[in-house]
Amino acid sequence: MASLSLPKHTFTSLLPTQTPRHYYPSSQIVSKSSNSQFYGLKLSNSTSLPIPSSSSGKNIICGKVDKGKVPPNFNLKDQDGKSVSLSKFKGKPVVVYFYPADETPGCTKQACAFRDSYEKFKKAGAQVVGISGDDSASHKAFAKKYKLPFTLLSDEGNKVRKEWGVPSDLFGTLPGRQTYVLDKNGVVQLIYNNQFQPEKHIDETLKLLQSL
Repeated sequence: MASLSLPKHTFTSLLPTQTPRHYYPSSQIVSKSSNSQFYGLKLSNSTSLPIPSSSSGKNIICGKVDKGKVPPNFNLKDQDGKSVSLSKFKGKPVVVYFYPADETPGCTKQACAFRDSYEKFKKAGAQVVGISGDDSASHKAFAKKYKLPFTLLSDEGNKVRKEWGVPSDLFGTLPGRQTYVLDKNGVVQLIYNNQFQPEKHIDETLKLLQSL
């Protein structure tokens, strides 16, 4: 009987050769500079962006405050450490804008745009209030550096942001940039969200205020 002879190499040698994959730690992908800032996102040396899971959307609270509704009251510390409540502004229009963080490029642009148009807001009889998760000391330094004439409130822990339902961006890694205009009765007349065109918040709010 004829015998079958096989080549003198193993079955594993018949498999295609795979080039080893190199995995880099996130610190090599994200800039190591402690000053790395993406509009509203501050990145430290040890910070890496979390990879969203299929359930990550469940953690994003959105749309709790609607146009035509009265938002929840709050009581927060301003840049001087004094308590300020939303009810204090009742009787006049108020612009409440939530922003990611002090000293980030987009937030600085937005704050300076509000500053440069502040006389127009005063003429419309409106107050301007900025809210972020920074503490009062950070707000004080930010306001002093850029000569901001309006109130900045410290929402440490983002409690008010969550109560108002301000949506996050970039799969929840970046606090949202959202502006609310309340009329003199405390009713929301405008909700404007635009993370990457911070100056447009000023145009939209002034347009609405001039129509009230």
